[in-house]
Amino acid sequence: MRRLLLFNKPWGVLTQFTDREGRPTLADYIPVPGVHPAGRLDRDSEGLVVLTNDGGLQARLSDPRHHVSKTYWVQVEGVPEETRLDALRAGVELRDGRTRPAGVERIDPPEIGSRDPPIRVRRHIPTCWLAITLTEGRNRQVRRMTAAVGHPTLRLVRYRVASWTLDGIPPGQYLEVATR
Repeated sequence: MRRLLLFNKPWGVLTQFTDREGRPTLADYIPVPGVHPAGRLDRDSEGLVVLTNDGGLQARLSDPRHHVSKTYWVQVEGVPEETRLDALRAGVELRDGRTRPAGVERIDPPEIGSRDPPIRVRRHIPTCWLAITLTEGRNRQVRRMTAAVGHPTLRLVRYRVASWTLDGIPPGQYLEVATR
């Protein structure tokens, strides 16, 4: 029977089931045997992780050749001018090559609660939230893209993978989804 879980990963949790250093992992939150994450989410990022026991689905969701769309809510330092947002939309040059065009829009701060530990705050530098949609998944790509246009990422929450979202899933909880 195919299983599909949507997990709202808190900050600091590794997207794996074991860790030799004793850091928090998926095993601390997911008591379901035989499922594996479809892709990764950095330890210092939060949000949606899709887990499944279907190897084919796992490969389709995580392999960049399949162009699966993912949306991230990103709090950046400063308030980017439209030209900087346009640069993200067009694709930016990184050390490992130019990124594909991205969907980028300013959004109101999402209702996701505070992070533990909180992000660093500088009193005289404002922040801004963006929704960034990618169809590729390079290592730390969103963080590298926002830094490339002069607005470092302070907080990153993956909101959507394909058609699945975080809606209704509290941090540290998972939802099992019916599959065909």
